[in-house]
Amino acid sequence: MSLFINRHTRVIVQGITGREGRFHTAQMIAAGTNIVGGITPGKGGEWLEGVPVFESVREAQYTTGAQASVIFVPARAATDAMIEAVDAGLELIVCITENVPVRDMQRVRRYLVGRNSRIVGPSSPGVLVPGEAKLGIIPTEIAMPGNVGVVSRSSTLLYEVVNALTARGIGQSICIGLGSDAVMGTTFVDALALLEEDAATDKIVLLGEIGGRAEEAAAAYIREHLTKPVTAYIAGRTAPENKRIGHSGAVIENGVGGYTDKIKALEGANIRLAHHLEQIAELV
Repeated sequence: MSLFINRHTRVIVQGITGREGRFHTAQMIAAGTNIVGGITPGKGGEWLEGVPVFESVREAQYTTGAQASVIFVPARAATDAMIEAVDAGLELIVCITENVPVRDMQRVRRYLVGRNSRIVGPSSPGVLVPGEAKLGIIPTEIAMPGNVGVVSRSSTLLYEVVNALTARGIGQSICIGLGSDAVMGTTFVDALALLEEDAATDKIVLLGEIGGRAEEAAAAYIREHLTKPVTAYIAGRTAPENKRIGHSGAVIENGVGGYTDKIKALEGANIRLAHHLEQIAELV
């Protein structure tokens, strides 16, 4: 399933009656997203923000023809929510929930094998196609339509860079928040492959951080497969080793996932590197 949504994509919200689900459903509708329903067990038959609430994802999908879902449920329920959405045949599932246990997410990744669903997250701010629709919590006012695809592990970096690009008159084809956890449903490589094939994307901005090997894998993929220019930035240059900095994925352990290794990998792929945030828009 592509990450590229539009104003016609039929979307449901899991956890729609909770505080976060309610608030961000209204924000997504205001952004033009085609929200066709929500799910909260025990509250089926109610209406919220002008859309019906269903007891289950399968019921919502059958009734509305939904293609995508956004998950706003507590961490204890997020694994079941993702699996329920996969079982209902939803093609794109964005999980905003934070603090999903690593072992639970590993189980979800295994469950996806052989199925036609893509999960973005957990701990993701979502996906935004400026001028069309958004799934998640990325502020629409910082973005504008254009031809630059932005993909990031960090929500804050994503917001800052998209805002800086927009301030320079550089629009975005899509803004993708992969999530900051150690195990993610969609990786940099997955996103880069889709951006390479997207006719609306001419340039790519990759925003990484210390921890794990995602950026090194991305560099290898870019070197072998991408034809579009990539500008990259890695956060965490001064972070100490063996200490988690905010994100479960942002930790350097046993010398793996350090800033220097990531920079060397990206330089080896002839990627334009920004050494501070202010350089990114200029390089693009």
